[in-house]
Amino acid sequence: MRNRFHSLCPYFAMFPESFAERWIGELTKPGDIVLDPFCGRGTAPFQALLMGRTTIACDVNPVAYCVTQAKTAAPPPGQLRARLTLLGRQFRPADWEAERRRLSPFFRAAFHPQTLRKLLFLRQRLRWRESRGDCMLAALVLGSLHGESRSPSYFSNQMPRTISTKPDYSLRFWRDRDLTAPLRDPFEILRERVAFRYTTPPPQGQATVFNSDMRELPRLLAASDALRCVVTSPPYLDVTNFEEDQWLRHWFLGGPSVPRRTAMSRDDRHSSRDGYWRLIADMWRALGQVLGPRAHVVIRIGAKSMAPEAVASAVTGTAVCSGRRVRLVASEVSELRGRQTDAFRPGATGCSREIDCHFVMT
Repeated sequence: MRNRFHSLCPYFAMFPESFAERWIGELTKPGDIVLDPFCGRGTAPFQALLMGRTTIACDVNPVAYCVTQAKTAAPPPGQLRARLTLLGRQFRPADWEAERRRLSPFFRAAFHPQTLRKLLFLRQRLRWRESRGDCMLAALVLGSLHGESRSPSYFSNQMPRTISTKPDYSLRFWRDRDLTAPLRDPFEILRERVAFRYTTPPPQGQATVFNSDMRELPRLLAASDALRCVVTSPPYLDVTNFEEDQWLRHWFLGGPSVPRRTAMSRDDRHSSRDGYWRLIADMWRALGQVLGPRAHVVIRIGAKSMAPEAVASAVTGTAVCSGRRVRLVASEVSELRGRQTDAFRPGATGCSREIDCHFVMT
């Protein structure tokens, strides 16, 4: 059975665990360290633990940090059930009605009043940066926060599972289709999600997760001869912006109640070609300072406006910024099937092909 923690939170622009499993199996042995500097929803770090490796993960996105931390440091399920019981006893609906009314029309249309009061309570009470249990509960909320309204696993009016649509667009969509938010009990759904996820036990092992820009890795990590494998996927050129795409999840974690850009990342530089390749060059600089000798670097990457071969050439060219000798061992192009953009933007032009590049750094 596939480990159910892999799909804990649907995430836009995620690679499958088979990609991580293949490269971790080929390039490492049990006990080795696997680094992912753009960890997203934690697929590579989690798969590394399942395979008996140690892992280091990093992402500037708080949503990515919360989900990855939850998956790689999962507490016992009994602890989660006890915490939910305590939170249920502490919740008083009247305490949250004034705040519910202060929120924008989007929130009042996105969530049933009873659901929204409980979400506001959980948003304020879960200490997800300090507690393993609260981090897991917050990650489970993020995974159910929005999705198909016909499914009992999601809290919201009709929305995609992987991306938070903008408030004005959402309000028009719901109004034009006469859609209303379903009544959902977050406490009950969280209990069901705990039972479902823990059907397959989480792995044991050591994981270190940083909520940081990958350019900070040389400050966060000492260079180590033992760190010799990277499996990662940087943001694709011209494809997505995490602050906009995940804005509702950011709100639940304490962020603003409207979409923002550049509020969490000082230079989220994948909106222009020149800026994007500076981002990839910075990745190589960071890796050059923390990786040991003869390190393997596997990158899945793509761009809407560039052919995969040109992308591979540019990634290889920027590797000079590592200050090390970097050799492209192999590359492989694949078609993107069932693109996630089709689920919420039918006919959208996105990235149709991606390329996997395997480098050795000496």
